[in-house]
Amino acid sequence: MNRTQKEEKIAALQESFRTATMVVVTRQGGMTVAESTDLRRQMLAAGASFRVTKNRLARIALSGTQFEHLADLFTGPTAIAFSQDPVAAAKVAVDYAKKNDKLQIIGGGLGLQTLDQKGVEALATLPSLDELRAKLVGMIQTSGDAYRRDSAGAGRAARPGHRGLCQEGRGGIEPHLLNPYPEDPSLGERNG
Repeated sequence: MNRTQKEEKIAALQESFRTATMVVVTRQGGMTVAESTDLRRQMLAAGASFRVTKNRLARIALSGTQFEHLADLFTGPTAIAFSQDPVAAAKVAVDYAKKNDKLQIIGGGLGLQTLDQKGVEALATLPSLDELRAKLVGMIQTSGDAYRRDSAGAGRAARPGHRGLCQEGRGGIEPHLLNPYPEDPSLGERNG
């Protein structure tokens, strides 16, 4: 690799570090091309990326980024997973490492925070941003449906002639409960 190619690799890595929220550093010794390709596909499907790196180039690319504190993790045959979603890269890397012992999680970074292997594994158990968004939309739709259902029921119950709250003595509100002035029964009779 000549100097120009190295500079291009460093620039590309640096851009990846600048745009990422999460970086997972892995050791991937012995993985076949097919296994690496499979992992890359899974990362891509989750909105993350996976890249084998040269440690020296990675350490140069880290300088000046929020992940500069991860430089000590780059020893041996390393590869990085990174994503804008704070969970996606960790989730795919940890799931893949459980199935394939050739991939080992070394650590990572979430913004300015350094994570060890256990920290990355703990982060991987959290729902991704897409999963959280889906849950939030579901809750909003459910509460909206419940509100519409409750509002429609209250509207029907309040109509004159409907067997509901407005009809005295038939399972609705008792007449004495309709008096807003219980201490003076004569006020309720005059106003109501």
